[in-house]
Amino acid sequence: MRATLEVCVDSLEGVETCVEGGADRIELCSALPLGGLTPSPGLMRAAAGCGVPAYAMIRPRQGDFCFGAREVALMVDDIAAARDAGLAGVVLGAATANGLLDEAVLSVLCAASDGMGRTLHRVIDTVEDRLAAIDTAIALGFERILTSGGALTAIDGLSALKDMQAHAGERIEIMVGSGVAPENAVAISERTGISAFHASCGISVPTDERLAAFGFAPQTERRTSAEKIRQMKTVLESL
Repeated sequence: MRATLEVCVDSLEGVETCVEGGADRIELCSALPLGGLTPSPGLMRAAAGCGVPAYAMIRPRQGDFCFGAREVALMVDDIAAARDAGLAGVVLGAATANGLLDEAVLSVLCAASDGMGRTLHRVIDTVEDRLAAIDTAIALGFERILTSGGALTAIDGLSALKDMQAHAGERIEIMVGSGVAPENAVAISERTGISAFHASCGISVPTDERLAAFGFAPQTERRTSAEKIRQMKTVLESL
């Protein structure tokens, strides 16, 4: 199976850079420093026409993944916005307070996104039994799961990732993310058997000092790099 690269972005510039660099898929977000939140409808529409399949993160706020009824209703509306924009899919996740995937909430979100591609995001890294969560995701109709194996970075989660890939088999795609780079992608694939990768492909750049002083920007920010995307693609082609 051909190795694939999904790149997460939170700006129009990032979308355009993914096209330039040759990413296979885009995870479209806002607020990447918070792990990614729902992008604006305008950004969704722009990404839908870029020529690269784009999946919108559906996450209404930072923090945990335990969502109340009003938040679920908000996410259903955001899924409708992604559908109306013409996006290829959505990225979903919800958990209960006792460390399980929230099947009730996910069932609602999956029904709302019927006919669209669906990725289960790294909520799976927060649950107690990731293998059981894989079975739940399959039953709900997800096509892939993004995970670091429950660790802060993929390199630290290699053993768990190998177990997850073995458990998933051909039933669902396991996509590895968190700290994935050209320097470690081959080792991750060899140790886990995973051929789907998720990365920011970003570089740190300084921002305008005046804007930073006003609080309009951080001192430095991460920007998607077309060269890093190309480097990742070259490495993945060798797998």
